[in-house]
Amino acid sequence: MSIAVVCLVNDLMQADSIVGSLKSAGFRSADISLLMPDTAGFRDAGYEKHSKAPEGASAGAGAGMLLGGALGWLAGVGALALPGLGAFIAAGPIMAALSGAAVGGAVGGLSGGLVGLGMPEIEAKQYEGKMKELNRIFISVHTENKDEVKAAEKIFKDLGAKDINAIHEEKAHTR
Repeated sequence: MSIAVVCLVNDLMQADSIVGSLKSAGFRSADISLLMPDTAGFRDAGYEKHSKAPEGASAGAGAGMLLGGALGWLAGVGALALPGLGAFIAAGPIMAALSGAAVGGAVGGLSGGLVGLGMPEIEAKQYEGKMKELNRIFISVHTENKDEVKAAEKIFKDLGAKDINAIHEEKAHTR
């Protein structure tokens, strides 16, 4: 079973520094997730048609333009709407967790996705609250051993991340 090391950061520059440091430390882009509020309103720029495809395309293009630097190499960047929270930009394995595990679960939205990754429900709700109220960015890195956990925690701490936590992931995450 792998362990996800998670944290919250204040802004995009701090997130970019952390992701760059994780990459330099040898973590794969496929193991790093990022979730942030879509404060630029990319979903508002969509077309008003019967199909949601143009809206999704403009949101994805906008999200891709926003995520530059070290963040630009993250996999699966896209925009999604979370019930009660609004629009978010997500990248990495968390995209699947939020679009899959959170849908239809007892706990919805962001908390449902985090619970789906193995985080206890109470902690998931605390992270959701801080993201919603404080406009924080969530970063997660999947690790396979204690050395990787320690390395990720050190990077998060050294670069000023808050609410650092290591959670045992469910078997749903595969490498």
